[in-house]
Amino acid sequence: MLDYAIPAREYALVFATAALITYLITGLVRLVAVRIGAVSPIRDRDVHQVPKPRMGGVAVYLGVAAGILMAYQLPALSKAFTSSSEILGVLAAGGLICLVGVIDDRFDLDAITKLAGQILAAGVLVLFGVQWIQVWLPSEGGGTVFVLSQIQGLLVTVLITLVLTNAMNFIDGLDGLLAGVATISAAGVFTFSMYQLVATQDDSAASQAPLIAAVLMGACLGFLPHNFYPARIFLGDSGSMFIGLTMAAAIVSAGGKLDPSVSTFGPRGTIALLAPLIVVVAVVFIPVLDFLLALIRRTKEGRHPFSADKQHLHHRMLNIGHTHRQAVLIFYLWALVLTGTAVSLAFLSWQVAVIPALIGVAVALMFSLWPRIRARRLTRRRVEETV
Repeated sequence: MLDYAIPAREYALVFATAALITYLITGLVRLVAVRIGAVSPIRDRDVHQVPKPRMGGVAVYLGVAAGILMAYQLPALSKAFTSSSEILGVLAAGGLICLVGVIDDRFDLDAITKLAGQILAAGVLVLFGVQWIQVWLPSEGGGTVFVLSQIQGLLVTVLITLVLTNAMNFIDGLDGLLAGVATISAAGVFTFSMYQLVATQDDSAASQAPLIAAVLMGACLGFLPHNFYPARIFLGDSGSMFIGLTMAAAIVSAGGKLDPSVSTFGPRGTIALLAPLIVVVAVVFIPVLDFLLALIRRTKEGRHPFSADKQHLHHRMLNIGHTHRQAVLIFYLWALVLTGTAVSLAFLSWQVAVIPALIGVAVALMFSLWPRIRARRLTRRRVEETV
C-alpha cells in the first residue's frame, strides 16, 4: 500500500480549478437568474426576507465540469477516463438533473415531474457504468460478498441517488447550509475513496470516486462565499439535486466496487466493510431525521404529512436563540462528526472510533443546546439574587 504514490498535486489542481471557476462564474449566473426571473419568492416557511436569485447549481455544475476537464489533461488522473465512462456519466446525468432544476427554479415544477427527472438522471448514471456491483454482508464465518444482478444493481443505485438527491434538497433551508454540509460530506467521501485507491492500487477501478468527490468538494467550497449568510444567490433545486446526484455517484463508485480483501490492510475490522453504507447514512442522517420528525409532527397535528411548516430542525435552531450563522455552523459541526465517524472506520476499529465519536456528539449537543442552557443559568441566577 505504501508503494502507491498519491498524485496529490493533481488532485489539488482539479480541486482548485473547480473552486475558482465556480467562484468566478457564480456572479454571472446570478445576473442571468435575475434576468430570466429565477428568483425565490417569500413563503411563510422561508427564513429570508427579500427575494433572492436561484439557479446557483449551474455555477456548481460548471465548476465540476471545469475540474473534470482539467483532470482529463493530467497524466495520473486521466487514467480515470480511460478505464471507465463513470466520469462522463456524472457530467451527462448531472447536466440533465441540473437542467430539470433550472426549469424548476424558474417555473416551479410539480413533484412528480421532478421525480421523473431524478429517476431518468439516475438511469443515465447506470448506463455510464455507475452502479453498485456487490455488497458485503456480515455472517458467522466473517462475512460474504453478495454480487448483485444487473437489475438489483440498477435498483440499488437509483434508490441511493433518489435518497441523496432529495435529502440534499430537503436540507437546503439556511444560507450556506447545504453548500457547507456538502463540502464536508464530499471531503469524507474523498478521504474514504482515496484510502480504497491506495489500498488496492487499482487506477482502473478505484480512481473515479476520489476525482468525483474532489471536484464536487471544490465547486461547493467555491460557491460558499456567495451563499453564506447573507446569501446573494441560492443553490436552488438545480444545485441541491445536482449535488445529491454527484454525491451518490461518488459513494456508489467507491462503495459498490469495494474489494473485501482491502480489510487486510491497516487496522480495519470486519464492520469497516460496511463503511460505504455508513457513509451514505451519515450524509443523509440530518435531513432524513428532519423529514421523519416532520412526518410524525404533522400527522399528530392532523395535517397532511407533506404540508409545509416552520418547525424544521434549522427553524428550531433559530427559535431557541441561535443566530442564522450560528445555526449553520452547528449543522457543519454535526456533519463533521457524523461523516468523520463513518470514514474513520476505514482506518480504525470501531472500538477505537467510538470514543472520539461520542466526544464529538457530546460537543455538538452542547453547542446545539447552549442558548437554552445559558437561559436556564441566567434564570437560576436571577432567582438566587432575588432571594
